[in-house]
Amino acid sequence: MGILFQVTDAHKSYGDQILLDGADATISDNTKVGFIGRNGAGKSTLLRVLLGEEELDSGEVVRSPNLRLGYLRQHDPFLPGETALEYLMRDSEQPDWKCGEVAGQFELKGAYLNGPVAKLSGGWQTRLKLAALLLHEPNLLMLDEPTNFLDLRTQILLEHFLRDFRAACLIVSHDRAFLSATCDHTIGLSRGKLTSFPGKVDAFLEFQRENRERAERSNEAILAKRRHLEDFIARNKARAATAGLAQSKAKALEKLETVEVLGDEPTPHIRAPQIEPRKGVAVRCRDLAIGYPDRQIASDVQLEIDHGTRVAIVGDNGQGKTTFLRTLVDSLKPVAGDVRWGHGCKLGVYAQHVYTTLPERDTVLEYLQQKGKGRKIQEILEVAGALLFRGSHVDKPISVLSGGERARVCLAGLLLSDYNVLVLDEPGNHLDVDTVEALMDALLEYEGTVVFTSHDRHFTKRIATSVIEVRDGRVLLYNGKYDDYVYRVNKEIEAGERELAAGKVKLPDEVTKAPKVAPRVTRDETQVRKEMKALEGTIATLDEKRRALETQLNEPAEADELQRMCDELADIATELDTAEQTWLKLQSELEAK
Repeated sequence: MGILFQVTDAHKSYGDQILLDGADATISDNTKVGFIGRNGAGKSTLLRVLLGEEELDSGEVVRSPNLRLGYLRQHDPFLPGETALEYLMRDSEQPDWKCGEVAGQFELKGAYLNGPVAKLSGGWQTRLKLAALLLHEPNLLMLDEPTNFLDLRTQILLEHFLRDFRAACLIVSHDRAFLSATCDHTIGLSRGKLTSFPGKVDAFLEFQRENRERAERSNEAILAKRRHLEDFIARNKARAATAGLAQSKAKALEKLETVEVLGDEPTPHIRAPQIEPRKGVAVRCRDLAIGYPDRQIASDVQLEIDHGTRVAIVGDNGQGKTTFLRTLVDSLKPVAGDVRWGHGCKLGVYAQHVYTTLPERDTVLEYLQQKGKGRKIQEILEVAGALLFRGSHVDKPISVLSGGERARVCLAGLLLSDYNVLVLDEPGNHLDVDTVEALMDALLEYEGTVVFTSHDRHFTKRIATSVIEVRDGRVLLYNGKYDDYVYRVNKEIEAGERELAAGKVKLPDEVTKAPKVAPRVTRDETQVRKEMKALEGTIATLDEKRRALETQLNEPAEADELQRMCDELADIATELDTAEQTWLKLQSELEAK
């Protein structure tokens, strides 16, 4: 087995922050490695070092001369106005039929392949980037949080791709279910040290836990023996008859050393909100239709959610999960019908439109103390620390926090409050494995009602007691457990892959080897193409505005300004979706001619 990368005695620091401290690791051919560690531990820094974008302070990185590296970047490498097929051909310098063949493995066909990249959702753009990587025939793929914001269907498709990929992978992810499904080796980064383990992430975490417990038991035994020897020496060193024995015991005492417990970092601990459990129906939806004035997303919603249940809202991206959640909490008015919460329900909401309204003049600690009245200061600091506000960070004014920091403050405030209903939109985003585990433990202890969305399957499987699916214009209680839902989606994808392998799925004419013949253009076709061209310009402009706003949301800003940007972003998302749907209809109309 050949070595692709070898890191030896690596040191890297930024000021007082030490990220790598004598770290060693090896990545070999055909090995799929999951890379985990706390937020801020230095995972992304090490990736940049491996890519050659940063230098170590000291140490060595040896790259194989046969290394062909493929890196899934978070930023978009697309040109304005280009189609998915044009991007693949430009990036890979492969012919159109080869690009179409590889794109088909990711279900990129028809309008998705021949339309502008700008109209594709984040999940579909990730599929496109992966197809581009595959066309370069790399022998090592490096993926940095590849499941962020991907829906279940795209995650499973990515898993199938990685499972069949006959080369090495290094995957940074906080999603334990994804790592377990794709990686057979694990590397952990903790306190500057890299630990390699020849097994899956769950086995690695258990291995770490057992090692810590073993070291702690050994240390306890050594400390007990040390106390015994110190007591013996104190009682006998002054007596002539036993002074020699006491001196011998003193030498034995000097040799007793405790074992350093590596990776023994503070464990995040979050206590659930303390509330009085309630019985009966928490919320009832009757004849509900959700959406926007010019576009309905789903109709005829008839649902009841009981107190004490933990409901996962599932469905592909773009089907309306967030629209449904916003309607539940009255930040979006129903198109028809109504949503009625039971008497005494106190709603705590974690979503983008909420964290923009935090009090600007308060510090993080002052805000959390208001939300956690009656809680001890240590509890408040523990929750703040679990959400990455440690030390002097709790004294930061909210006015200087980024959008991501405000989101974490909002989540911490909910967990310190007395809300008996929690509505959470992607609560685990940007949290490391340990903090997600602490959040899960808190929600499992919580005796109130939880309604949530999450792309993290491990989180959803452990938390959800029932499932609501948003699909094809309907919002329905799913008759089965979350595992059953995942199994169904998996089977649908496998059926599509079998059809593709059997040649039953026909690739578009544009990406076959057949010579191109210019079609006879009629007046109707000309008009359709003209409308499509205008829509492509609109989509590109809206997408540029969306990206600019998303970048601004991660910078400090006044609450009013953040609220304005969030409202504008929601409006742009609605316009984009309408424009994209219209473009797809025109494309289908053109293909039918």
